[in-house]
Amino acid sequence: MSDTVRPGADRSGDPYLPEHGNGGYRTRHYDLDLDYRIATNRLTGHATIIAVATHGLSRLSLDLAGLRVAQVLVDGAPAKFAHVRHKLHVRPARAVPAGAEFRVEVRYSGRPSPVTGRWGDIGWDELTDGVLVASQPVGAPSWFPCDDHPADKASYRIAVTAATPYTVVATGRLSDRKRSASTTTWVYELPEPTPSYLVSVQIGRYDRVNLYSGQPPQRAAVPTRLRQRFAHDFGRQSEMMQALQRFFGPYPFAEYAVVVTDDDLDDPIEAQAMSIFGANHVDGRRTHERLVAHELAHQWFGNSLTVADWRHIWLNEGFATYAEWLWSGVSGGPPVEALARMWYARLKTRPADLRIADPGVDRMFDERLYKRGGLTLHALRREVGDEVFFRLMRGWVAEHRHGSVTTPDFTALAERHAGRPLTDLFGAWLYAAPLPPLPSA
Repeated sequence: MSDTVRPGADRSGDPYLPEHGNGGYRTRHYDLDLDYRIATNRLTGHATIIAVATHGLSRLSLDLAGLRVAQVLVDGAPAKFAHVRHKLHVRPARAVPAGAEFRVEVRYSGRPSPVTGRWGDIGWDELTDGVLVASQPVGAPSWFPCDDHPADKASYRIAVTAATPYTVVATGRLSDRKRSASTTTWVYELPEPTPSYLVSVQIGRYDRVNLYSGQPPQRAAVPTRLRQRFAHDFGRQSEMMQALQRFFGPYPFAEYAVVVTDDDLDDPIEAQAMSIFGANHVDGRRTHERLVAHELAHQWFGNSLTVADWRHIWLNEGFATYAEWLWSGVSGGPPVEALARMWYARLKTRPADLRIADPGVDRMFDERLYKRGGLTLHALRREVGDEVFFRLMRGWVAEHRHGSVTTPDFTALAERHAGRPLTDLFGAWLYAAPLPPLPSA
């Protein structure tokens, strides 16, 4: 069915990725019932989305790429729809009044594949024997209809049916598991507000491992052949969790899950209360332990505190990088000061053309943003002292728990904790391209 879509309904207004996300409403909850056939890469889905209209809606849109839509209902009534490229345009039978809660149901199916873009293929991806979902920043529409913008955070229920020999791990806490003759349905509940890019499903022939039974519980899904190496490489994760809680405050979710795929991955992937590593990140020598710390730190910075738009991504990656350095310093590795000096020297040899508070869409994942972000925090720590700095870190996390954040939010809070303006420091480190000198220790 086709219809004319109101201008602006299918754009988020994000300065970097305006075509991802949608206007006119905010989501509250997603209920996803998925049936996946691994041998044929066939996905059948029923998504129920509860949202609130921010103004009167005669039309609305959702992000969905590469799958065929069979039916759309709005508040139980059939709705007209048009599925054009990665946008599902919907015209309800009755307009939704401003401020009203409404329900959209979408039945869809097909062979899911990643969304192709400037960062390669992102989203639902077949492994040699299973599935990997890595959605940052635009891959969520590859497997469910959503408002694909980081500032739109909702709760989730995810039920996935797959062949019984496979383990399904999804974001959230496992609330039910039902086995039939040849399939098992795994149900996960995620009550914390979560953006679409941090929702994930992992399917594989995994052993389920209990890493830590205290608070927060820590679990893992690992191929049998990697269990011994994994036990060593992730053997200090519970200590790492305790250390990061001392630095940043309580862990923000009910539990933490780690998945190690049986395939190699270029980089680990963070999801809400979950991190995903490749087989190549597990070698039995803790070679990649800094990445374990980095992904865990994202649970505070990126997941609980999510950027309001993609300009502010240094608040995710710079903070997770600094967490790597902090863990190194307390676990017997090089101290923070040595790592900061090393990366400062390396950045001095690189082009000075990046403003990390607004890097541009093509440089969102530039390594220099990660390292200069970490150096910015180290410069701030030197400027205000350890007591103020770590009080600021804990205050930042507590004040914005499960919310959306911006760079001005952080700099304003830093100045309140410091008790004085920090305009020169932040201007040089965040908004200017040349690499400034590190403040004296």
